[in-house]
Amino acid sequence: MTELVSRHRDDRPEAPRGSSRRAFMAATGAVGGAAALAACGGKDGGSGGTATGDMVGIGNNGKAGAGRKGDAADQLFIAGFQWSPPTNYNTFAAAPAWPAASNVAQYVFETAVRFNIITGEILPGLTTHEVNGTESITLTLQEGVSWHDGSEFTVDDILYTFELGKIDPSLAIASIWQDVDEMTADGNKISIAINQERKNVGAVLMQLSQQFIVNKAIYSKAAEETGNKLATWETTEAIGTGPFTLEKFDQTQIILARYEEYWGKSFYGNLPPMTKIIHPIFKSNEDGNIKFQNGELDVMQQFIPQISKMWESGKPVGTYLQDAPYFIPGSMPMFMMNTTLPGLDDAKVRKALAWAVDYASIAETAMSGYSSQVMASLIIPGGAEDAWFDKAKAEADGWSFDAAKAEELLQEAGYAKGSDGFYAKDGKKLGPWKLICPQGWTDWNAALEIVAKNFQAIGVDASTNFPQQAQVTTSIQNGDFEMALWSVSGTNPATPWQRFSDVMTNVDVPPVGQAAFRNYGRWKNDKVNDMLDAAAAAPDDAAKKEALTALDDLYRAEVPAFPLMYRPDEFFEFNASNWYNFPTEDNDYAPPAFRAAGNEWIFQIKKIGS
Repeated sequence: MTELVSRHRDDRPEAPRGSSRRAFMAATGAVGGAAALAACGGKDGGSGGTATGDMVGIGNNGKAGAGRKGDAADQLFIAGFQWSPPTNYNTFAAAPAWPAASNVAQYVFETAVRFNIITGEILPGLTTHEVNGTESITLTLQEGVSWHDGSEFTVDDILYTFELGKIDPSLAIASIWQDVDEMTADGNKISIAINQERKNVGAVLMQLSQQFIVNKAIYSKAAEETGNKLATWETTEAIGTGPFTLEKFDQTQIILARYEEYWGKSFYGNLPPMTKIIHPIFKSNEDGNIKFQNGELDVMQQFIPQISKMWESGKPVGTYLQDAPYFIPGSMPMFMMNTTLPGLDDAKVRKALAWAVDYASIAETAMSGYSSQVMASLIIPGGAEDAWFDKAKAEADGWSFDAAKAEELLQEAGYAKGSDGFYAKDGKKLGPWKLICPQGWTDWNAALEIVAKNFQAIGVDASTNFPQQAQVTTSIQNGDFEMALWSVSGTNPATPWQRFSDVMTNVDVPPVGQAAFRNYGRWKNDKVNDMLDAAAAAPDDAAKKEALTALDDLYRAEVPAFPLMYRPDEFFEFNASNWYNFPTEDNDYAPPAFRAAGNEWIFQIKKIGS
């Protein structure tokens, strides 16, 4: 199932590891709430001073602050994950509060293993792991793990977490049982038998790296209380295994307190240096951006237009990459086309539309320069997916912005311009077509405005429409749309295979009018399913590369959809007013992330002045 990414609001992831990101650039009493923010000393803390000595992981302008005073000096202020009063910490709920939401920061709840979005490594979490070809995966429990309530963490907790997908098939975790035949325990080890028809080890590793492990004693009781409808359970408690506990929350903030008995103290060599993690709840991006710029927030995950202006004005603000696009790409929003409609059922027309788009303008204006050059591929160049990317083929067989080429392809497909300036064939005009995405997703809205203008310029009748998110979701899933901008899988252990499946699979794709969760454009092909199976079951890297290249060749020939931009998996922005040693391309001991292996930097950042 396609994962719908958590959107930013526009109005309203042991010893140091990692590899240099130059390769990417070449390739393409707690003080809380308002009182806490006031105590940060925004003007003093955020003004920025010249860094001295061996201080690293600081602002992109080489500056750091002087540190905060009092209790706030030992606290980490974070934002960009919670935009409404928290009410429920059930990790299986439809919209659990931070940090209980699945696949976010592992501060309270943790996963069995962790994925590094930069290197593609699967790193230890609550377990270490061993992949045994395409037959099985063995998990071994870490030593000394306990729950926050003092109870022992056991293999039964892991087994039960995944068994919940059988107990309540409506849960997203249920999908793991398509790729797993059984999970069994022997002492402190768990053996996961891979389904030998699918042999999709990557999909299983994705689930192991994204699913929070829950306490069997607590969740089995909840299952009983709800009649095995776990998503409906509500709780204000969060009992996990992570380095922080949920201390308190209200409509203005969420406060986490360091767990002094955390099992990972020996694994990481120390506890995190901050005593509290405080997440203020803002009404809009603008509120958060102001606090961040002033040094009242230390690290943040939200869209900031033209973030470079912050360090150019002297603020100690930093990003992982020193130069544009500043963020590592981790997702590729796709321009979806309903291929059941006349005109859009023609691959030449779809390819012509791909040639018509001014991608550079989208990157510069809609994305504030945060997207590198978009390539004609379903594989993201750089980072964890780069080993599978064939740049030469993408350039030779793909597309770029060329309006004249777009019109040439339309003419080759038998279309001619009418007196109204629009292309038509057999009396059927190309359009009028509506381009949709949710209202308020301003970078996406801006991108589609550019696309609509580009289509009009080549003689395709198109305009934008931005309904509310719920309406857009329903329309896209039901195939009740013409063109749309929507999400597919971001970089994870199953990609790029998962992304090919999201865009191209012909397995169990329902007809228009029924909800689909992949291949929203209902593109049909009688070869792709066998090709996807071959890529998923590839026994080694060489076979996997060959299979993925074949899928990419088919994708470029048929163009069932195409990316408009690259986006970060998360916007990782930091202000070195109080803390330094954040991960950057020159200080690459951890990925620039909050989720998965992004937990590593919270053990390594250092307090200024300590």
